[in-house]
Amino acid sequence: MENSKNYKYLLNDISVLKRVGKKTKDLLKKKKIKNLFDVLWNLPHSYTDRTLEKKINELEIGKICTVNLRVIKYNFPRIRNLPNKVVCEDDTGKLDIIFFNSREGYIRKILPLNQNVLISGKINYFKNRYQITNPTYLSLESQENNIKKILPNYSLTEGLSEKVYRNIIDQILQNLPKIDEWHLEETIKKNKFDKWNESIIKLHDPKNLDKTNANFYKRLVFDEILSNFILLSEIRKKIKKIKKKPKVFSNIKSIDIINSLKFELTKNQNKIIKEIDFDLKSKNKMFRLLQGDVGSGKTIIALICALNVIDSNYQVSVMAPTEILATQHYKLAKNLFRKLNIKIELLTGKIDRKKRKEILTNLKDQKIDILFGTHAIFQKNVLFKKLGLIIIDEQHKFGVKQRMSLSQKGGADCDILLMSATPIPRTLMMSVYGDMDISRLTEKPSNRKNVLTYSKPESKIEEIIRFIKKEIKLDNQVFWICPLINESKKIDHESAIKKHEFLEKVFPKKVGLIHGGLSKEDKENVLKLFLEKKFLILVSTTVIEVGIDIPNANIIIIENSNKFGLSQLHQLRGRVGRSNKQGVCILMYKKNLSQNARKRINILKSTNDGFVIADDDMKLRGYGDILGFKQSGIKDFKLADPVLHSKLFLLAEKEINKIEQLDINFNRYMPLLKLYDLADIINEIN
Repeated sequence: MENSKNYKYLLNDISVLKRVGKKTKDLLKKKKIKNLFDVLWNLPHSYTDRTLEKKINELEIGKICTVNLRVIKYNFPRIRNLPNKVVCEDDTGKLDIIFFNSREGYIRKILPLNQNVLISGKINYFKNRYQITNPTYLSLESQENNIKKILPNYSLTEGLSEKVYRNIIDQILQNLPKIDEWHLEETIKKNKFDKWNESIIKLHDPKNLDKTNANFYKRLVFDEILSNFILLSEIRKKIKKIKKKPKVFSNIKSIDIINSLKFELTKNQNKIIKEIDFDLKSKNKMFRLLQGDVGSGKTIIALICALNVIDSNYQVSVMAPTEILATQHYKLAKNLFRKLNIKIELLTGKIDRKKRKEILTNLKDQKIDILFGTHAIFQKNVLFKKLGLIIIDEQHKFGVKQRMSLSQKGGADCDILLMSATPIPRTLMMSVYGDMDISRLTEKPSNRKNVLTYSKPESKIEEIIRFIKKEIKLDNQVFWICPLINESKKIDHESAIKKHEFLEKVFPKKVGLIHGGLSKEDKENVLKLFLEKKFLILVSTTVIEVGIDIPNANIIIIENSNKFGLSQLHQLRGRVGRSNKQGVCILMYKKNLSQNARKRINILKSTNDGFVIADDDMKLRGYGDILGFKQSGIKDFKLADPVLHSKLFLLAEKEINKIEQLDINFNRYMPLLKLYDLADIINEIN
């Protein structure tokens, strides 16, 4: 095939290659390989060295070896289904080559009698003689370069042979286009990056399998990170170009509300309120993430800013992931704004038709100032007269595309504030949230005490029960989280049901239960009863919803805590200590803890800082397993790893700032974006 001079060659469908028919194409699809560029990222995991030639008396059973043999005898049985055999020898002994389902003429052609041949294959031993069955590689001695190679081994789907796949890789590598450099010359020189073509060829050289710190590898990692940052930078620029009517308000009402609080806002909270107010008053559309650790006081900031928007004669919409969380925010707002003439409503699936119709009518007539609800708020028939601010709590389930469509929903004059209690490590911040302005809430309110964290072996359960009895006498409530066993939901349910039965005997009529077998409505009902103190202990297999606020629950017991990641444990721990009471978290574990599990428990006992915990979690488990990562909208990286390549992430952050400051023509990077399948998102935005 004629090699294109630019990157478009790599965007060709895999079927343009020789010997790639429908069957092979379908098998490659299972590996998420559709075009030629995709093939480049299915990397060799090991290699087979066929360069080392051995004598027959040096062979090892089970190993792949290359031998130089003389063909001395054929044995073609006339009975069906028996294999053909070719006897070969060298000066140290004899070896049989066994063929199943091969024709006599083919064998005579590839292994001519009295000729020397090189054969490579796995060594077996049968009836006191070495043998190789159906050898993959063989050639005449005169063509030894065809066989004496170091060959890469790939992870392949069943039905796709190494030989076929290597042929595909070789075709692409031989036709690699010489792509114009997209990086700045200064960046290439300073970091000693190899050219793109050379880097790809080195990447597939089996001798370079572990060279993840080599310049060719770093260059390709940097390509991948930067392509992600450029996409988010372009989205950010598009949003900044959207002009809106500035909000006009005096802050008098919000200052009165702040002064009426039973606690003092932290410096961090006051600073973020000013940042958001500045955005609201500007001519540019706000698209901001308020990221704060569990219990850091994000909701109070959002409601104070909502008050300023209402004061400027606009409506506000607040969306939460569950009805119980939406109701919680609604009640907080009702209490906070009780002395003000602000019309507040709650829209959930449980509201009857008559009330829903009334809410929808009042929204259109601007008789509602602030509406709380779940994602149902964004249904087509929910129309605001003058929507000025959308607040979304726990937005980590929204990816880049969802955030863009959200930005368009409210119209040009509507600002967007997203909130998340899922701490993202520093190196991932730009990759996940590079399209947004970020306010980071790191200080905890002065009235919140750090949760005390202890670890106890399961054998000391009686000691824990005595502690709970004492706490219940003080009218405190307890979360009891059962182990999550991913392999079996049934076992999950049973473990919670058995624990519920056990605790019910000790604390009659005081124990509630949530497990994966319950409907969403039933789960929310149980949480509601717990909130109303109808029972004092809640047994659960499910991760209690982030943000659920049950101030009276100040104890959490987490069984089999070594099964959870650090960030998950920290989020669970965040369900307690949400009042002026002392929160306590007890991490139960089985005997024989692994070194990593012990590290996780010790880190959690030593700090309540979610950002420190997120960084440590990523170092221990890798970025792919961090809580919330799968929903973050970020694509799985092909090569880049935020732990191994943290310096390259920070370098890419500096590079994107330089690109923006120098106003470098975006077209320079279009090949990079097209290759990484990101250009379509930009086209959608345009």
